[in-house]
Amino acid sequence: MTLTDAEQAFVVHWGEMGSRWGVNRSVAQIHALLHLAGKPMTAEEIAETLTMARSNVSTSLRELQTWRLIETTNVLGDRRDHFTAVADGLEMAKRIVEGRRQREFLPTLSALSTMVETAKADGATPRQSVERMESTLDLMRQADAWYREMSALSPKVQSGLLRMGARIAKFLPTRDKE
Repeated sequence: MTLTDAEQAFVVHWGEMGSRWGVNRSVAQIHALLHLAGKPMTAEEIAETLTMARSNVSTSLRELQTWRLIETTNVLGDRRDHFTAVADGLEMAKRIVEGRRQREFLPTLSALSTMVETAKADGATPRQSVERMESTLDLMRQADAWYREMSALSPKVQSGLLRMGARIAKFLPTRDKE
C-alpha cells in the first residue's frame, strides 16, 4: 500500500503521540495505518508499507489485539491472517479508555484503598496525610463511578454529550465566589 503525504503525516504523528501516551511508537503507527486503510491488511503488507521488521509488526499486532483495537479477519483463498482496525472513532476511544482503566486506574484505586486502610490502622501516619489519601481515593472512586455511568449510555447519547461539550456548563451553577 502506498501512503499519500497526508496519510504518512497521520501515521507518523499518531506514532509520536502514542509514545507520549506510553505506547510503543510502532504499535501506534500500525494502529494508525490500519485505521486509515479501510481494508484488511496482512502483517507482510503492514511491514512493507511502514518499512518495519516483520517481527516488530507481529509483536505490535498482538499488543493491539490485547487492547481490542484491531481484529483478525480471513480472506477467501488466502491462509494468512488479515487485520482491521475498529473503524468507529467513538468505539475506538471507548476501548482505549477501558483498557487504560483496567491496566492503570483500577490497580491504582485498589492500592490506594489498601494504603488508606493501612494508614488509618497504623496510628503513625499523620492525620493530614490520611485525610489527603482519603480525599484522593474518594475523587478516584467518583471518577470511576462517573465513567461507569457514562459507558452504560448508548453510543448515540455518548456522541450527543461529546458534541454538547462545554456548552452544558451554562446550565450548571457558576463557581462559588470566594
